[in-house]
Amino acid sequence: MYVSLWNQPSNLFGQFELLRRELDEAFGASGLPSSIRSVTPGTLPAINVGRTPTSIEVYAFAPGIDASKLEITLDRGVLRIAGERASAIPDKGTPVQIYARERVAGSFSRTVSLPDDIDPTKVNANYRYGVLQISIARRETSQPTRITVQ
Repeated sequence: MYVSLWNQPSNLFGQFELLRRELDEAFGASGLPSSIRSVTPGTLPAINVGRTPTSIEVYAFAPGIDASKLEITLDRGVLRIAGERASAIPDKGTPVQIYARERVAGSFSRTVSLPDDIDPTKVNANYRYGVLQISIARRETSQPTRITVQ
């Protein structure tokens, strides 16, 4: 692998990360997750999960996917996002030489385990500008209540 001199890491941790990537590539471990909380590199879609006092927010970054072909299910506290991204490479008939292929194509499925205090009857999903936002309300019993002192 050719590494540009302009992209060399300037700090010690960046150099260790570069060394780890090169060793993974050399010994074939590049398809495995790097930690217990990470997923395989190239997993589609990349997601962020967070919470507010009133909801759980899930953002899936999936540009180029037809929103009507996304399948979102919530079953017993597990959110599942599934779909398919079509390949931009032409099918048979045209000879094509590919020099680099970094955009993942094909079917995908991601699951997220959610906390116990969600309300599965109050879920909203919006897909805009390649970002899927799923908002799941939390039960009112899990909301903090203000107690007045008498």
